[in-house]
Amino acid sequence: MKQETKVWVIGDRDATDKAIAEAAGLLREGGVVAFPTETVYGLGADASNTAAVERIFAAKGRPSDNPLIVHIAERSQLECIVLPYGEIAAKLMERFWPGPLTLVLPVRPGAVSPRVTAGLDTVAVRMPAHPVALQLIVAAGCPVAAPSANRSGRPSPTRAAHVRDDLAGRIDGLIDGGAADVGLESTVVEIDGGRIRILRPGGVTPDALREAAGCEVELDEALGAPHAAEFGGAAAAADPAANPAGNGSGTAGDAPGPENDARVIGSPCAIAASGAAKAGFAPRSPGMKYAHYAPRGEMLLVEGDPEAVRLYIEAQEAAARLAGCRTGVLTFDERAANFRAGTVLTLGSEDRLEAAAHRLYDALREFDRLGVERIWAEACDPGGGIGLALMNRLTKAAGNRIVRV
Repeated sequence: MKQETKVWVIGDRDATDKAIAEAAGLLREGGVVAFPTETVYGLGADASNTAAVERIFAAKGRPSDNPLIVHIAERSQLECIVLPYGEIAAKLMERFWPGPLTLVLPVRPGAVSPRVTAGLDTVAVRMPAHPVALQLIVAAGCPVAAPSANRSGRPSPTRAAHVRDDLAGRIDGLIDGGAADVGLESTVVEIDGGRIRILRPGGVTPDALREAAGCEVELDEALGAPHAAEFGGAAAAADPAANPAGNGSGTAGDAPGPENDARVIGSPCAIAASGAAKAGFAPRSPGMKYAHYAPRGEMLLVEGDPEAVRLYIEAQEAAARLAGCRTGVLTFDERAANFRAGTVLTLGSEDRLEAAAHRLYDALREFDRLGVERIWAEACDPGGGIGLALMNRLTKAAGNRIVRV
C-alpha cells in the first residue's frame, strides 16, 4: 500500500536538528526511515522491534533469510547486543570504528529481533562514520537495523534521489544528506580462531585489516571458489547475432570475438551462482547469497588483455546495436575513447579505484535512466585494495556473467 514518504533535507543546524528529531521519533514508533551513511544510504528500523524490521523486508522485497546489519553510535550499545568477544575484534573496532567495517559477532539472546539475524546465533554490527547517521541513532535511543535503502537486487543508493526512485511511497521517511563518500557497502568480517575471514569485501581492505590486527586475513570460500557460468547451448553461443537482445539464452557469455577465443569463467569474487547461492545455504552476512546491485539491462563483465577486451566488446556491441538494442559500455578513462556504443560511461582512471568504486552505482543507475538494454563492463585488477570490492560488485551486478578473452 502506498504511503507518504516524508523527506528532510539536511541544511543548517536548526534544520538538521529538526530532521533528526522527527526521524528518530518515527523509528521509536516502529517506522522505517532511510538515512545517509559514509558507504551508501541505509533503510533503518528499531533492531529490537520485529514488526518494524519486517517492514524493511516488505519495502525492499528482501529475502527473509538475508540477515541485516545493526548500526550503533557508541560502544556501550554493543555490550547490550553481543556476547563477549576477543582481542582481534576489539582491535578492529579501535582502528576502524566509526567507519565502513562490519563485524559478525555472537548475538546476545533476545537482544535483537530474530528477523535481524535470520535465525543465526550471530549478528552483524557496525558504527557508521557519518554525523547524520550517528546523531539519528543516538536520538532514536536504540540500535538501528539497516540494509541498503533500495529495492532488493538493485544498485545500492549513494544519493537520496536513488532512494526516492526505489522506495518512495513504501517507507515513512528519508533524510537527504547528500552523496555518500565511499560509495560501496562496508567490509564484513568474522573472527575464526586467530584469523579474520572476509565475508564481503568493502572499503576496509585486507591489507588494512592485517596491519590493524596483526593476524592472518583470508577470503571466505564463497568469495574464492571459481565456478562455471551457463548461458545456454553451444550453437547459440557460437553466433553473436543469434541472440543480440541478451535474454540469457546464449550469446551473452561465450561468443568468440574477432581473433579471440572468449571463455565463460568463474571469478575469485563471484558469489551468486556458486555454492553459496544453493538452496539451504544460510548467509552469515548480507551480500553472500543473492544477486545484488544489478542494473535493469543485462550486463556482462569482460576481463583479459585490454586489446582483446576491446575487440570482443566491439564485436558483441555492434551485433546487438544492429539488432536494435540500446547498448552501453562501462569502462575506465584510459580506454573510453575505444568504444562506440550508444552509451559509454567511465568510472574514472583505473589508477584510482577508490574513485571508481565511488562512481559505480551512479553509473549503473545512469544506464537505467537511459534505457540501456545490454551493457559490457571492463574488469579491473582487484589487487589487494578496494579493487577486490569493486570486482565483487561488478560480478554481482553482472549476475555472475563473466567472460575471459
